[in-house]
Amino acid sequence: MYLKQLTLTNFKNYSQASFTFSEKINCFIGNNGVGKTNLLDAIHYLSFCKSYFNPVDTQNIRHGEDFFALHGTYVRKENLGELVECIQKRNHRKKFLINRKEYDRLADHIGNIPLVMISPYDSDLINDGSEIRRKYIDSVISQFDKLYLDDLINYHKALFQRNALLKSFADNHRFDPISVETWDEQLVKFGMTIFEKRKLFLEHFIPVFQHFFRYISCGDESVDIIYQSQLLEGDFRELLSRALSRDKAAQFSTTGIHKDDLELLISGYPVKKFGSQGQQKSFVIGIRLAQFEYTQKVKGYKPLILLDDVFDKLDDLRVEQLVKLVSENSFGQIFITDTQEDRVKKIVNTIDINHKIFRITNAK
Repeated sequence: MYLKQLTLTNFKNYSQASFTFSEKINCFIGNNGVGKTNLLDAIHYLSFCKSYFNPVDTQNIRHGEDFFALHGTYVRKENLGELVECIQKRNHRKKFLINRKEYDRLADHIGNIPLVMISPYDSDLINDGSEIRRKYIDSVISQFDKLYLDDLINYHKALFQRNALLKSFADNHRFDPISVETWDEQLVKFGMTIFEKRKLFLEHFIPVFQHFFRYISCGDESVDIIYQSQLLEGDFRELLSRALSRDKAAQFSTTGIHKDDLELLISGYPVKKFGSQGQQKSFVIGIRLAQFEYTQKVKGYKPLILLDDVFDKLDDLRVEQLVKLVSENSFGQIFITDTQEDRVKKIVNTIDINHKIFRITNAK
């Protein structure tokens, strides 16, 4: 599967632009700030129904305009083309369509066009809070397990209602344990399934990640990802019961899979504190490449991969290792942004693979 054509209208700094892509490598070359990364974000939108960078859809509308529209034509082996469209108007809900038919739920599209993006912002996985790491693992699993995404949506609905109930008890100086138990049952029902799937996914994912880290870094350091969850400590229903007095005081739910985290280790120590910049870069690239490999195995075809300003952030050794992976035809369609045309030409000429280079100047 590959993206054959992309059209943007009023998206970020683009008024109107159309592209016809190579099914292998596509490079966007230009100075900083001209709109290279915005093209990757448009492609990300068509896979995940949202921006990689800005969660507020209307803020991605070009200044002074009333809407943005994205149109992508994808080619699969079994058919000639698949048209995916995203339309966002100000003060209207977002519309997402496949072959002109609108989805009833955006969640139904997730996983239809698997995609992996490697970006300088990936350092947030290491340096930011646990929510970023939960969102990451959820986004990966959701690309190949629609039931997981449904369970996640239902869990957070129940969590919202339970938290609202705890807040109302504090405001009204009353407490009804029966009503709390109703939402506890929902949390347990969906939370246990999510917990088991996260645990199983990581058991298979971590060895793949460790392999790619060693490849990219050419080093001997050991790396690991430890799943941290309160549900590893005992039965979820009992944990909720024991935490109820604490929840009443805090006015929100302090126990559950919404508190899960991933501990990222290098040589047994937190990579955030003890990893060098090079080790941290190798760590996040290894995670993304493992995501690609794992998703490919589960889906049966290669996800799109987006490399945003990656070569500028890596030393020569890591660039060489990444180029070797590309040259081995391990990937499907690749999109690359870079500021240096000579560097990109050298890379694509070295691996001698079908490619296109687009020179971007002020969103043109």
